[in-house]
Amino acid sequence: MVDIAARVWNHKWKIDPIVRSLIDTDFYKLLMCQSIFRNRPDTTVTFSLINRSKSVRLAELVDEGELREQLDHVRSLSLTRGESTWLRGNTFYGKRQMFRPDFMEWFEGMRLPAYHLEKRDGQYELTFEGSWPDVMLWEIPALSVLMELRSRAVLQKQGRFELQVLYARAMTKLWEKITQLREIDGLRIADFGTRRRHSFLWQDWAVQAMQEGLEGKFTGTSNCLIAMRREVEAIGTNAHELPMVYAALADSDAELAQTPYQVLADWQEEHDGNLRIILPDTFGTAGFLKHAPDWLASWTGIRIDSGDPAAGAEIAIAWWKERGEDPRQKLVIFSDGLDVDKIVELQAQFRGRVKVSFGWGTMLTNDFRGLAPDDALAPFSVVCKAIAANGRPTVKLSDNPNKAMGPADEIARYKRVFGVGEQQAQAVVV
Repeated sequence: MVDIAARVWNHKWKIDPIVRSLIDTDFYKLLMCQSIFRNRPDTTVTFSLINRSKSVRLAELVDEGELREQLDHVRSLSLTRGESTWLRGNTFYGKRQMFRPDFMEWFEGMRLPAYHLEKRDGQYELTFEGSWPDVMLWEIPALSVLMELRSRAVLQKQGRFELQVLYARAMTKLWEKITQLREIDGLRIADFGTRRRHSFLWQDWAVQAMQEGLEGKFTGTSNCLIAMRREVEAIGTNAHELPMVYAALADSDAELAQTPYQVLADWQEEHDGNLRIILPDTFGTAGFLKHAPDWLASWTGIRIDSGDPAAGAEIAIAWWKERGEDPRQKLVIFSDGLDVDKIVELQAQFRGRVKVSFGWGTMLTNDFRGLAPDDALAPFSVVCKAIAANGRPTVKLSDNPNKAMGPADEIARYKRVFGVGEQQAQAVVV
């Protein structure tokens, strides 16, 4: 097993880069990329880094030269033969050759496009613009680089023994969480922590800890590289990016109202079974389900990623019943800001009423709260989102207005089109 503290102490990035592979990314990005490659390859999209935690002044913590070196390194990456073979030949969700030959040929020759970086008001403005399939694959590497450079900036002030103690404490903290989760009967939980991890090495350690400590309950990881190396399932379906960009391309309010369902119609042509998971909150869960076509009720389940998770699950259960479906045969995946107490609570509340699963993210792969002076390693909320498509702004409403994004006039328009009324704001921790 890797001695993480020793590696941090001896960091030389050229032999220990932050992003090691193009598949050091979330599985859903590759699934979505293939869908976009097939359905909307000529769309021009702009992605931008958005730091929701303004108190974390990244441009004052992270050296610009180091950031550029890491980003340039990511641009040099291409699929290795072994990675290509794994993607082409492995079985994902019970399906062989999930990735089609034409997509794989494109992906094997792909390099990430150029980036634009500026400093402004203590933050980095990092943007990527180009064809949607190319640019979308910057999201996870960009977040991984910023998060780990921030960790390195804090840790470089610590001595060798301080680092050993810090990581020993972090390991103990995580193992105690795993020990609590081990006692939950019927638990099914996966690692969703790539995008805001402390570091690659720490995420890899966390996955190994879950493999050993939660045997039979641990279902896999969203990180493709770790899934391949540790021989566990790669987990993921789709994300808010798809409806956000489809919606931006709509030419009328009537067309806009149908875009969330068009996304899933395109998805259904390619995937079945456990890949047919609805993510309903992009423009408000209640309105999405109210106007959803009947064929969506037959899908496998729903992922709840904003708002009150229990309330979201209750809305889903009521909707399935209204559409003549048995909720006990449906899957609810909770994935927003989870930690042990909330996982325990939700499992107890919904077990037996639906099939329950959890995507455990930042509090798995980056819970260093209380372990560094001034809590300088506490996780913070940073995202990299599509902000424009073919020159038009994108919008996300969410079930939590604190997660909404887009120009104010467009947010108001989307709320009108999708019938979103008053929403309960909740703190965005991660």
